Amino acid sequence: MKIKAIWTFLAIIAALSALLWAAEIPRSSEKLQPVKIIRTPDGGIQPQAVVGVDGVVHLIYFKGPDNAGDVYYVRKGPRDADFSKPIRVNSFPGSALAIGSVRGAQIAVGRRGRVHVSWLGSEVAQPRGPGNSTPMLYARLNDAGTAFEQQKNVMQFAVGLDGGGSVAADKSGNVYVVWHGNPDKNGEVNRRVWVGRSQDDGKTFEREVAANKDPTGACGCCGLRAFADDHGTLYILYRAAREAIHRDMYLLVSNDHANTFKSDLVSKWELNACPMSTDFISQAGGNALIAWQTEEQVYFARVADGGRELSTAISAPGQGSVRKHPAVIGNSQGDVLFTWTEGTGWKQGGSLAWQVYDKEGRPTEVKRSVPGLPVWDLVAAFPDQKGGFDIIY
Repeated sequence: MKIKAIWTFLAIIAALSALLWAAEIPRSSEKLQPVKIIRTPDGGIQPQAVVGVDGVVHLIYFKGPDNAGDVYYVRKGPRDADFSKPIRVNSFPGSALAIGSVRGAQIAVGRRGRVHVSWLGSEVAQPRGPGNSTPMLYARLNDAGTAFEQQKNVMQFAVGLDGGGSVAADKSGNVYVVWHGNPDKNGEVNRRVWVGRSQDDGKTFEREVAANKDPTGACGCCGLRAFADDHGTLYILYRAAREAIHRDMYLLVSNDHANTFKSDLVSKWELNACPMSTDFISQAGGNALIAWQTEEQVYFARVADGGRELSTAISAPGQGSVRKHPAVIGNSQGDVLFTWTEGTGWKQGGSLAWQVYDKEGRPTEVKRSVPGLPVWDLVAAFPDQKGGFDIIY
């Protein structure tokens, strides 16, 4: 009888444990958004992705020698099994750079789904900038969507490129190519953020104007990011170089198509060197998401009300070495994917890492990482059609 009682007791415990285990799994699984890791097509690096209103994923990437390579474009529709055949973006071979991970091409999708790409030109790139300087190059997809038009330099006087530029486009036909430079050639503390604007979908560009009126400088070999949301608000995230030691992050916001900008301090960092950092902006619902590096950590925050309200920053969780090059995106359910690189350096690859958060900012899974990130590589991400996320590297 005692043996039978013991077995009965154990059976009850086992049944209760099974019920508790089964009850817990659905609750945690419901929060867990699947993340798929994808290698950049054709062995490329530095992918940059954006999803159009029609659900098409537009992707660019770099191939070739890191000092004189090419940028390629592919696309993938909601029903496509794979990306399309690559189209070269730069019309002059060898016009692009990958060195430092901060100078690569960036992509935007504007009115009627037209694709716009900007990049910092290589030493062999044509046309040159003023006085044979490094050009700020731009190309757009043709009307048929079959090839990119002839590349052109949009810089008219604000020379002094070092770190990378960016491009943004809105639904009204405005296209913005953004970079930092110093036409007076008197140091990074006197650099400015410059905006070259087109009001005809990139067909022609106006003479560039300074976006940051406050003399913050701009960190010479850091990238910056530009983004235009669904309402036409233009955001620019950049690293300052005030007194050559204040490497603070600033967010510029324009609600009048780059005529005026409001400037907000995002994060402070004192460093007497250039960290060669990149940053990121995307849209999630009615808010913008921004991501940046401070010291060896990366952060993201929400920007609401047309740039008037900045949330508390969220840092990447757990332990990691030299976290850099963040990207942050949201999906239709309000979940957020935060991804970044770890352990990268000059001519040194590393790993990619990520964390998913729910709409309340709570992590829905433990931080994950994958080794094998190539030299000079970055990570890009986009939401899939099933509520999950794809990371591409």
